[in-house]
Amino acid sequence: MRIGDFHLHVADLQAADDEFEAQQRALDRQFWRGGAAWYNPLGPGAGGQALRDSPLQAQGQLGLMHILLIHQIFIRPQDAGGTRHYEFARHLVRRGHRVTVIAGSRSYLTGEPIQAPKREVIEPGFEILRAFTLGGVHRNFLTRTLGFISFMLSAAWLGLRVKGLDLIWGTSPPLFQGLSAWFVARMRRLPFLFEVRDLWPYFAVAVGVLRQPLLIRLAEWAERTLLRNADRVLVNSPGFLDHVQSRGARGVDLIPNGVDPQAFDPEADGSEFRKAHGLEGKFLVVYTGAHGMSNDLDVALEAARHLRGDDEIRLVLIGDGKEKPRLVQEAEQEGLRNVLFLPPVPKAEIPRVLAAADACLAILRPIEAYRTTYPNKVFDYMAAGKPVVLAIDGVIREVVERESAGVAAPPGDGAALARAIRELAADREAAAAMGRRGRAAVETSFNRRRLAQELETLLEAIVAPPISP
Repeated sequence: MRIGDFHLHVADLQAADDEFEAQQRALDRQFWRGGAAWYNPLGPGAGGQALRDSPLQAQGQLGLMHILLIHQIFIRPQDAGGTRHYEFARHLVRRGHRVTVIAGSRSYLTGEPIQAPKREVIEPGFEILRAFTLGGVHRNFLTRTLGFISFMLSAAWLGLRVKGLDLIWGTSPPLFQGLSAWFVARMRRLPFLFEVRDLWPYFAVAVGVLRQPLLIRLAEWAERTLLRNADRVLVNSPGFLDHVQSRGARGVDLIPNGVDPQAFDPEADGSEFRKAHGLEGKFLVVYTGAHGMSNDLDVALEAARHLRGDDEIRLVLIGDGKEKPRLVQEAEQEGLRNVLFLPPVPKAEIPRVLAAADACLAILRPIEAYRTTYPNKVFDYMAAGKPVVLAIDGVIREVVERESAGVAAPPGDGAALARAIRELAADREAAAAMGRRGRAAVETSFNRRRLAQELETLLEAIVAPPISP
């Protein structure tokens, strides 16, 4: 996309601004009933329930919270990827709050334009605004950075135009969008929640994506600035706590990654998926997610080489990413017929796909930084009732081993990974029992509905902290 397109996009937004504000006022009239009472979209007698007062109402202020989330890679159920923020937003809206999301206009997987309007109302109280984003973000480091910067600038401009806000929620990576959220919060004099989903630039340096000393120093400055200036810092893994606290975070809350167990049926057999791909009777090890540098799928191919003689075992790798074309070519050249590559599927389709699996693979490169992560896919696998084949050390391995929900192999070791897969294939009864234990664990400890309630309590405390006597 040419830089001149940015000016056309801004002109479009400015021309549509009067219409935008008129539509927003119309939505406001729909949302509000009787002054401080928020419109309940379910309605009386249609599954609706009384919505409790928020701290704002308790202090005599009008209404519940209006939250602005700035998130370039915001994923809806029809998109591929994790839907943590979408699910949290829906919970907040059903509790009577309002959520506006400023998201990118291009897919994080392909760089292609997202087929969605510039302003998309998901349901009353929940809308997505698409900010200008340069294309081609996955061609190389420079164009990827330009994509992040273009979103940072357009998101900040758009964030200043959204009316009636109570809190700004920024999230990283990338750090650029966190700076947008901080800027909007300070300009609007609103509380700022900074969420750390991955440790950047620490991960980027560890993987070798970020090498230039000046850029590293600038990224570390941005990270420290955001952590020190946030009213609260939110992390999704206990492994992140020491890192953010050592860099100046004043108040840190942990709301871990998790899953909505009700989205998965552990009793489904996935026969339709198996039949569609000629996999009947096979022991399927399914991987879903990115095919990038960090995901170490070369090790999965190495395991497939060791498993050539096990005709019943198939590795099914579902997703996309920069490394996928090379991985596909390598598997074809070596005649690895026990590996099947499939395109990414929308998040809403993941339960149907995982139902066909006998076990599910989670894998990352063997670097110290990744010992801190709680990968979302692991909780999806557990919710589907599938044993996890884990090639990641650290905090997520502690979860899987504590719950006896799978088998672990040392990261970076294809032979060990093959042995772990064989172990499960040789005793399917034990594998199924691991899956059941994993399902029970997410229902009690990583249930996203309960985690959403914790988030709501945190947001309310930020917006309207308790008044000291």
